[in-house]
This record gives sequence, C-alpha cells and structure tokens, in this order.
Amino acid sequence: MSGKRLLKAFKLLPEQDQKTLLDLADFLQSRVSPPTEGIPEPKLTPRPQQESVVKAIRRLSTSYFMLDKTIMLNETSTLMSQHVMQGRPAPEVIDNLETLFKEQYQQLVHKNQ
Repeated sequence: MSGKRLLKAFKLLPEQDQKTLLDLADFLQSRVSPPTEGIPEPKLTPRPQQESVVKAIRRLSTSYFMLDKTIMLNETSTLMSQHVMQGRPAPEVIDNLETLFKEQYQQLVHKNQ
C-alpha cells in the first residue's frame, strides 16, 4: 500500500478508528524495530498533595514516557471507572496507578535485558 493510499484511507476513517490504526501502527513498528539502546529511566515527577486521577494518569504517562500506554489501557480504564463509577477514593486509585506504571516499566526493562 502506498503512503498516499494509506493517508487517504486514514482520513476517511472516524476519529476512533484513526486512533486504533495509529495504535496498531505503533505496535507493528515496535515489533520490527526494537530499541537499539537500553530502556531510559523514568523522569519521575513528584506527586502533588491534591491530585485528580486524570492528572495522575497524565503525570505518570509523562514520567514513564517509554511505556506503550495501549498495553495498560484496560487496567488504567478499570481503575478510572472504579473511581468515577464506584466512588473509590482518588488517593487509593492513584496508588494503584503508580504501582501499575512501575510494574510495567520493570517488565519492559526485564524483557529487554
């Protein structure tokens, strides 16, 4: 498929399907060209006293920039739903998010050793 044809098809897709296509492209690219250097260290940002779950996800995504967030989408969404739909306290959910990101980072490092 030529680049022009792919771009034309991409533009015709609804926004959600465009995101899915980009996620798939990122996944396929990661299989073809693994990182040539070691996994970078996270750039951890301190956790503020008062932080929303959404802001925590943004902070952790920035801190753990090397992680493929699509892999963690299900778990992250589940934690967010527990907070919004079930009233689970934000600090508790954020603790779980921090653990999730840290574990995913450790798995990535272990896989690339």
